[in-house]
Amino acid sequence: MNFNRNEALKNLSTIPEWDIVIIGGGATGLGTALDAASRGYKTLLIEKYDFAKGTSSKSTKLVHGGVRYLANGDIKLVLSALKERGLIFKNAPHVSFVQSFVIPSYSIFNKLKFLIGLKLYDWMAGKLRIGKSTLLSKETVIEKLPKIKTKGLIGGVQYYDGQFDDARLALNLGQTAAEQGATILNYTEAKSIEKDVNGKVIGLTFVDTETNESYSVKSKAIINATGIFVDDILKLDTPTHKNLVRPSQGAHIVIDKKFLGNEDALMIPETSDGRVLFGVPWHGKVLLGTTDTPLNAHQIEPRPLEEEIAFILSTANDYLEHAPTRKDVLSIFAGLRPLAAPTAGNENSTKEISRDHKLIKSDSNLVTITGGKWTTYRKMAEETVDMAIKAGKLAPSPCRTTDLHIHGFTHDKREGHWQMYGTDTDKIQALAKESPALAEKLHQDHEYIAAEVIWACRHEMVVKVEDFLARRIRLLLLDAEASLAVAPKVAELMATELDKDQTWIDEELLSYQKLVANYML
Repeated sequence: MNFNRNEALKNLSTIPEWDIVIIGGGATGLGTALDAASRGYKTLLIEKYDFAKGTSSKSTKLVHGGVRYLANGDIKLVLSALKERGLIFKNAPHVSFVQSFVIPSYSIFNKLKFLIGLKLYDWMAGKLRIGKSTLLSKETVIEKLPKIKTKGLIGGVQYYDGQFDDARLALNLGQTAAEQGATILNYTEAKSIEKDVNGKVIGLTFVDTETNESYSVKSKAIINATGIFVDDILKLDTPTHKNLVRPSQGAHIVIDKKFLGNEDALMIPETSDGRVLFGVPWHGKVLLGTTDTPLNAHQIEPRPLEEEIAFILSTANDYLEHAPTRKDVLSIFAGLRPLAAPTAGNENSTKEISRDHKLIKSDSNLVTITGGKWTTYRKMAEETVDMAIKAGKLAPSPCRTTDLHIHGFTHDKREGHWQMYGTDTDKIQALAKESPALAEKLHQDHEYIAAEVIWACRHEMVVKVEDFLARRIRLLLLDAEASLAVAPKVAELMATELDKDQTWIDEELLSYQKLVANYML
């Protein structure tokens, strides 16, 4: 099936009963749709906003086992994540790659402690190991991180982990699921869950928020994969439900690459509050983050708190010469992690909240998956579908995603942002040759071209201007001001392609201006 919204809506009337319906189009939901469809189940996924609009597009862009989880003794989680890291490299090499990290050391004890820990990290990866941790001299650390503070520096440790483009991988999962036969829809909001006389789920009603048209579908199994919003869906199932999730905010700032240096990433293993901070090269910029701030409420567009921004800049100043200041920040963003709620007495400590995922089957047979991390999306999806098979009494079928190539798969590493398109790159560039206007850059300081807007409208299910600028390309996160400058051009191109009028353009630009304000200091 093509990854086309109109075709997906038409497909709703052709299937009287689905095997599995998934609510939520983030990493977990899309991975689950792919798992279910690839096993041969009639699969439908609905997403209230755009794919990966929430936490799944606002990560630290690391595909990793979790060095800090190893320090906390969470061996099981690290082992699972290291295996899944290897599978992402194998199945989606166009949006993932090996990244070198350097830990600067200012004491011999820490230098040896980190080397021992990272050697264990390498060993745990087994045959999926992607690099060898080594000690570095002071001179080598300075060579790799030219902007590092040298006072007291005695050397460091280099190790290797993974990096990826989160929103692009999420989109590619949706495209692959559609290729496997799934029906995938964004901007569709679940409104009610239907049950039989025994109180078991048999379907749901949802609304296309673009047209306000309501749809009711029957399904043998329903999966709640809505991340920080799982409690909202559980309350549709059981109005008296008590919250299962406690959100924790991770904030990031984006700066010019000149503040870090070369292609190596900086890893600060022990910040002033005992956490980990990364400085990671990403799409020609540097990402600094993240924080871990417990919150009491969730929202789809959280903004980094002032104290989080100050913490990140202050920590960077401790380690970098000529460190960035507020005026150097190109973009800020935050994601909310759906962490399992803490026990009584630990409400204000995210250290007491499980980093692993939680899988639950309600009395109604509603299956809920929450928690976890991007790296383990595939394993989480496998376990979720296994539970849905039992809940919906479906004919068993084994998981097929271990060796399933993700849409765009190619080992040909393209230059610049073209890598994220994978095998679609040549098609977009061919589209650009149809008209000189389509080959024009959207912004003089960035490589994105007009043809990418047209391609996204035809093949990547964009509905709003922000879908393109924030997630199909990553300009909002890389340079918020530049993204605002190109928004009118993008809106015009989209309006022509999607048959929208001037009123739509005006409304979209106003909406986008309000959104961008959340990403700027």
